[in-house]
Amino acid sequence: MRPFTPLPLSFLISCQNAPSLARPAHPVRPVRPAWHALALAAMLSLAGAQAAQAQTAGNLPGSLPGTSASLLPALGDSSELPAATERRIGDRIALSIYRDPDYVDDPVLSDYLQSVWQPLLAAARARGELAPELDERFAWEVFLIRDRTVNAFALPGGYFGVNLGLISTVSSTDEMAAVLAHEISHVTQRHISRLMTQQSRQAPWMIAAMILGALAASKHPDAGTAAIVGGQALAAQGQLNFSRDMEREADRVGFGVMSDAGYASRGVASMFDKLQQASRLNDNGSFPYLRSHPLTTERIAEAQARVQLASASAPKASPSQQASDAQAQRLHAMMAARARILAAPGVDTLRAALAEARRRAAALPAAAAGGSAQDCGALYGGALAAAQLRDFPAARSLLKQLNPLVAGASKSAKAVELLAIDIELLDGKLPPSAATVDIGRLTARAELLTQARALMAAGRAPDVSQALRVWVAEHPKDALAWQLLAQAYGQQNQPVRAIRADAESRVAQLEYTGALDRLKAAQALMRSQPGSADYVDGSIIDTRTRQVESMVKEQALQDKIDQKM
Repeated sequence: MRPFTPLPLSFLISCQNAPSLARPAHPVRPVRPAWHALALAAMLSLAGAQAAQAQTAGNLPGSLPGTSASLLPALGDSSELPAATERRIGDRIALSIYRDPDYVDDPVLSDYLQSVWQPLLAAARARGELAPELDERFAWEVFLIRDRTVNAFALPGGYFGVNLGLISTVSSTDEMAAVLAHEISHVTQRHISRLMTQQSRQAPWMIAAMILGALAASKHPDAGTAAIVGGQALAAQGQLNFSRDMEREADRVGFGVMSDAGYASRGVASMFDKLQQASRLNDNGSFPYLRSHPLTTERIAEAQARVQLASASAPKASPSQQASDAQAQRLHAMMAARARILAAPGVDTLRAALAEARRRAAALPAAAAGGSAQDCGALYGGALAAAQLRDFPAARSLLKQLNPLVAGASKSAKAVELLAIDIELLDGKLPPSAATVDIGRLTARAELLTQARALMAAGRAPDVSQALRVWVAEHPKDALAWQLLAQAYGQQNQPVRAIRADAESRVAQLEYTGALDRLKAAQALMRSQPGSADYVDGSIIDTRTRQVESMVKEQALQDKIDQKM
């Protein structure tokens, strides 16, 4: 009888998305992978590889995989996974997210999210929560996901995901900061890496699950696949739920981070109220955050105690602070409405949003100014919904009534201005600003990229390419800016530069193989058409080709090492 050879761990990962042998007769829509499950699958594969590599290196029994016995871990950090390895795992997951159609890069929402995110990172650094090694090695990048469920999650390597459903559900910037600070703390306290270390100790029963699946597959293919994926699901569930100690630690550290960043502690209290209410309703599936961050009586009690202490010692808000808070509420209401519409809710929801906006617009006084956050959010969402429904007169009418409500609030007024440009472009018309704006003086990403689209529609591609060249030099990982730069070069009949910009957009999204193909295409074009690029462009493309080739080889070598492990 032929001896049975245990399957490699990488086989488990491939089986998650393996199609059933019994295919349906009609086409089905592919299921978008859950990012938690995808992250945990990658964790399982590389954590097992890391442990095997440590044994091969001859580490002492009980010593840390991937390190020598003479190196000691930091106090309180039981992680056995190097930061570089964790970042590599995160890069793999990020590449899959970039390729997913539900990945969203909306400059307006991204700028709003960054306005909450960056103060939290600065506070974590100032408090000493963010170690210099992690600060340098990790990405600290936030993804927007087109998903209406309420969820946010941390991934290995300093990547974070935020569903549009979360932005549309939270009631204030403080609530948003409470969630993000909690997620940041999971990474700064190395919770993900610690769980990955625990996963490496579960490898034996995971292999057993795969063996059972392989044996079952000899009798019934579907049963074998179910057994294999079931073993992975059990491991994923164990990894998905942070331990109670880790949850309490993230609550405590996150509270300090958001407080030092200047956000009100009431955001924690109100967010916990939302989660607790959803938990009492047994969560109908709209709150995946509850499953990855389960509420406990102890967590709620500790959070409420911290909020009460902070509220008792907080000074009374001045009139100027109250006015600033009101402006922040209006901006958040508009961004929540934008997230709700961009989550692609369907025609019925768009019509309902438009109807609600018209109802509120009819109830506003003739000379309304500084309107409520609810009114601003409803009118903004209604205008965007009307544009999606191609009812452009209604969209313009709602914007006209929204303008007085945001007068004096620079950020809110700018958001309304950018929405007006989007509506004109959707209607195939040129915004008035396209003839007058000096794009070279713009510093905000949302404004720059929105105006760039308007100027290209007006035939001002040279101005766009000049401004975007400066921007990408300072922000080389901005894939959307590179894509717009490629379009601008295309309008100017500069194909080599356009191809190079397209390649750089792929590098920014970690798609090194595709970027290398584009760079080689640019080299081929220069050989076939010597006048298509000058010496400087040719030198840049040759240099970048060698650099990206090195990235591809390094990535392939690491994949081969991981598969062998």
